[in-house]
Amino acid sequence: MQQPTTKRLKQILKNFKGKEIIVVGDIMLDHFIKGSVSRISPEAPVPVVDVKKEFFVAGGAGNVAVNLAALGAKPVMISVVGTDLGGEMLKDFLSERKVNITGIANDEERPTTQKIRVMADQQQIVRFDRESKKTISPAIAKTCMKSFQTAVKTAKGVILSDYGKGMLSDQNIQTIINICRKHHIPVCVDPKIDNFKKYKHITCMTPNTKEAWEGAGESPKSGEEAIEKLGQKILKMLNAESVLITRSADGMSLFEKNHKKPYTVHATAREVYDVTGAGDTVISVLTLALAAGATLQEAAVISNYAAGIVVEKSGTATATCQEIEGVLP
Repeated sequence: MQQPTTKRLKQILKNFKGKEIIVVGDIMLDHFIKGSVSRISPEAPVPVVDVKKEFFVAGGAGNVAVNLAALGAKPVMISVVGTDLGGEMLKDFLSERKVNITGIANDEERPTTQKIRVMADQQQIVRFDRESKKTISPAIAKTCMKSFQTAVKTAKGVILSDYGKGMLSDQNIQTIINICRKHHIPVCVDPKIDNFKKYKHITCMTPNTKEAWEGAGESPKSGEEAIEKLGQKILKMLNAESVLITRSADGMSLFEKNHKKPYTVHATAREVYDVTGAGDTVISVLTLALAAGATLQEAAVISNYAAGIVVEKSGTATATCQEIEGVLP
C-alpha cells in the first residue's frame, strides 16, 4: 500500500477549516495544582506542597473538542455537567476556545466530573476525583439527543468519546450510529472497555494496544502476527469499516474491512515527553480528515503525525494544521 504524497496530505489539511464535527461524550474539568516539596507536615506523615502554579483545562471529550478547534474545525459538544461552579468553569473554558456548547445539558442530580491533581516537581502526589458514573437520566438523554439531531443536519463527522461516566447510554449509542449511517456521516469511537462491543457498524474505532486486547477479551501477546489476528477479530466483532490500533513507539496499525493485511503507520515522534491526551488528538485528526475527504489510510497517516507532535509537548496538548504541515516530509 502506497504512502500518500505530501501534496495530498497538505490538501487534506487545507480542507479542515470550518468543518463541523459533533463530539458526544463525557467531559471533565482537569484541575492541576503544581509546586515543590521540601518538608514533611508536622501534623501527619505527608509532604507539604508549596504551591507555585494552579490551572484548569478541559479533559475527556472536552479535550477532543479543544483539539478540533485548534485544527480550525467547528466542534459541537454534546454532553452533561452539574449545576455547579465546575460546570460553569468548564463551559467557559470550552466557549473561549471556540467550542459550541449549546448541546451541553445541566443536570442537578450529578456533579461535574472533576479530576484534581496535586503535583510536586513533576511527580503526582495525589489525585481527587469528583464524579458520578451513573448513566444519565432518560430526561437528560432526551435533551442531549435533541441537540444532536439538530447539529447533525450540518455536521461532517461525529466522534463518540467514551470515558465511562454515563453520558453514552446503550440507547444513545445505537441512535447516534443509526443516524450517522443513514446520512453517510463518518462516526469514530474512542472506546471504554465496558462498552467496547456496543459500538457496532461504525466507521472507525481507535483503541490503544491495551484497550484492544482487553476489549477483545484476550490476554496480551507479542509479535506482529498476534496484532494482526487481534485487529481482524475486533473488525469482525464490531462489523466496523475499520479499526485503528495505536501502538505507542510501534506507530499504528489500520485494519479495514475487505483488506487482509493491516496498513502500518510508523511513529514519528523524535522524543516522547508526555502521552497525555494523545488518543484525543488521534481521533480528532482522524475524524476531521475523513470529513475533509481523506481515505482511511490518509487519515491515519495525518493523525499519526499529529500524535507525534503532541507527545513531544508537556501535559494535555493540541496540534495545529501549521504544526502538522511543518513535520510532513
